[in-house]
Amino acid sequence: MLDSVPTSPTIRGMYIGGAWTPAARTFDDLNPSDNSLYARIPDGSAADMARAVEAAQAAFPDWSRRSFQERARALLKVAEVWEARKDDFIAAVMHEGGGWYGKGVFEAGFVAEIFRTSASLCYQATGEVLPSADGKVLMATRWPLGVVGVISPWNMPGILTSRGYAAALAAGNTVVLKPSEDTPYSGGLYHAEILEEAGIPAGVFNVVTCSRASVAEVGDALIEHPLVKGISFTGSTAVGRHIAAKCGAHLKKCCVELGGKDSMIVLEDADLDKAAEAANFGCFMHQGQVCMSTEKLLVHDSVYQSFMQRFLARAARLKTGHVNDRNNVVGPLINTRQAHRVKALIDDAVAKGAVLELGGNAWENFVEPTVLTHVDDSMDIWHDETFGPVVAVRSFRTDDEAVALNNDTEYGLTAAVWTADEGRALGLAARLETGMVHVNDQNIYDEPQVPFGGVKASGVGRYGGRWSLDAFTELRLITLERGGRHYPPVF
Repeated sequence: MLDSVPTSPTIRGMYIGGAWTPAARTFDDLNPSDNSLYARIPDGSAADMARAVEAAQAAFPDWSRRSFQERARALLKVAEVWEARKDDFIAAVMHEGGGWYGKGVFEAGFVAEIFRTSASLCYQATGEVLPSADGKVLMATRWPLGVVGVISPWNMPGILTSRGYAAALAAGNTVVLKPSEDTPYSGGLYHAEILEEAGIPAGVFNVVTCSRASVAEVGDALIEHPLVKGISFTGSTAVGRHIAAKCGAHLKKCCVELGGKDSMIVLEDADLDKAAEAANFGCFMHQGQVCMSTEKLLVHDSVYQSFMQRFLARAARLKTGHVNDRNNVVGPLINTRQAHRVKALIDDAVAKGAVLELGGNAWENFVEPTVLTHVDDSMDIWHDETFGPVVAVRSFRTDDEAVALNNDTEYGLTAAVWTADEGRALGLAARLETGMVHVNDQNIYDEPQVPFGGVKASGVGRYGGRWSLDAFTELRLITLERGGRHYPPVF
């Protein structure tokens, strides 16, 4: 049971070439609920990263040549081990990442399905037979890239890490993972423990951890290494731009899933009770620290008061505090720096005329659920991704106005539309500048087998299902000439 799981893990080192490898120094990994020491983590270097890449390259020929059935069985075994140890992961999500218990349970279950879905990809890495004007047999075939670098975030260290490498392994690539310095265990070393226990061959999966002070050096060493053929990154748009630019300079494939400033649109014929319930989840689940979190509530003027009554009543019931108390659905932000940033966005909005309908208080790493109205585009919070338990509310009168308010952002990840008229919702979905639109649901939604990603500053590429194969394979044209091709007589 979870109550018997240690709150601090045993750290054996980085995981390179199938061996647990110490670093020259360590850094402190803190529990954000109370800033106590969670673990001391190896602070890897560029040289450590180079060794990991070389180990992955050495393992690539054997792994890529294994049959698709063998790789599928290996990933199914990973899913089995993951499920057997799910309580360990839930504890790590709570005490290293500040996640609510329920969030950890959901994430643990989702990750097992990522591995199973990725196992199915081993049977789907198919190409196409194309028509030929010259009577050739033309085959567009898929081949693994080689070594894939994965840089994962802290907010969903199970889902967003495994999503970055499981499909890559299925396609025959080998992997070097650099997890976030805020969740180096649950987003990195824990994954190495699971894959080692599942029997993944040495060098196929490697993990190099590092501190915030070392992250630029170590991250660049991964991206720029000539043996690394592709990069998978999930994180902030600012860092994503840097990574995508470096990948472009080195002519490497990259799949980057970045930030969001996501809206929920509530039309006048919406089921307000269900919309309020969904909004409460979408705005405040995991303290709003999800790229898909509902950060803007756009409510039709005719139902604005009725909706707000329902929404505020629900939000006011959410309790904030240390995740050791499972009644505290809203835990800490990931660190003090982020808590200060979110509070500064709230204070800026209030100073410029926004009204605090709920919350606004912050202490240590905690920010209570906060609802702001009378928000306009002069306020930083209208434009900046908050990544905290804060939502800005605006009313609108027409569908055109709702579309304009949704699209008034550099981001384009998800949108949600609430209405009884599905035809109207589909018409709006066609005009919303986002990679995903959810009708009569909140913004935080994904399944392992569907395409996940955004447009504009929310990223490039798609994760999920067969769409992951585009990120982690190359197309190779193979032709068969069977004697029908004639060349000019002069040759």
